[in-house]
Amino acid sequence: MEFSHTPVLFSETIDNLKVRPDGIYVDGTLGGGGHSAGICARLGSGGMLIGIDRDDDALEAAEKRLRAYACRKELVHSNYTEVRRVLSDLGIEKIDGAVLDLGVSSFQLDEEERGFSYMHSAPLDMRMDRTASFSAYDVVNGYSREELTRIIREYGEEKWASRIAGFIDRERNKKPIETTGELVEIIKEAVPASARRRGHHPAKKTFQAIRIEVNNELGGLESAVDEFIDVLAPGGRLCIITFHSLEDRIVKQKFQKAENPCTCPPGLPCVCGKKPVIRRISKKPVVSSPAELAANPRSRSAKLRIAEKL
Repeated sequence: MEFSHTPVLFSETIDNLKVRPDGIYVDGTLGGGGHSAGICARLGSGGMLIGIDRDDDALEAAEKRLRAYACRKELVHSNYTEVRRVLSDLGIEKIDGAVLDLGVSSFQLDEEERGFSYMHSAPLDMRMDRTASFSAYDVVNGYSREELTRIIREYGEEKWASRIAGFIDRERNKKPIETTGELVEIIKEAVPASARRRGHHPAKKTFQAIRIEVNNELGGLESAVDEFIDVLAPGGRLCIITFHSLEDRIVKQKFQKAENPCTCPPGLPCVCGKKPVIRRISKKPVVSSPAELAANPRSRSAKLRIAEKL
């Protein structure tokens, strides 16, 4: 299957990066290279793109997609949370901009064998990095009922978390749950019929929660935002696209703290000496246009936040 990924908020992201032809830019979630292609198109032969991704399929597809551009390109199999190490290995101290698109790519959702989608029956997997040993199977069959309840409630913001965890626990005691199809049927049984008739697919929130746990998607985000801000050169911009409220809340709070780090009591003169390190380009996130929503329904929950290094 060809790796395809429709870049969400593409023009809004690339425009807000303010790409300089001779600059150095990082795409921390390379995917199929959609946003990277937009960056490379604005870079000259003296510019550089560093692409980071955990998925070997993404790196291979992006290499082909970006081959025609004149800029220097370094594509690295790693996690964006390791950006400081990646830059150190390349002998780079500062960058002029970075993009993080925290969503799951269309390819990962649509390739049935990856086990990300509740629309296909496949082995319970959900690993973004297929060299990792820990998968959705381990979460579903190995976590205690209490742990399952917690992650489904916290990461999926699922009202029926306790009931779903209970039904999973009941079924796995009969035999291991091995496929996404089996899990979907268990979730459907757990969610009351009245709730199933409205809103999203009943398994959507639980699948999101398990995927976040498998890939530790929130564990390194807070520190990663700090690291990306730290490696930006003055005037450099950081664009982060989130797809659910947990991620967006973390990014919003980190940007607010970096813009106003003062810890002194409100109304009193500042004596802590902490100075702003960024300015937020917009207090509110950029969201998809009606045209993009019509063309790509998966963009409906996307939010873009932009910060500029002082």
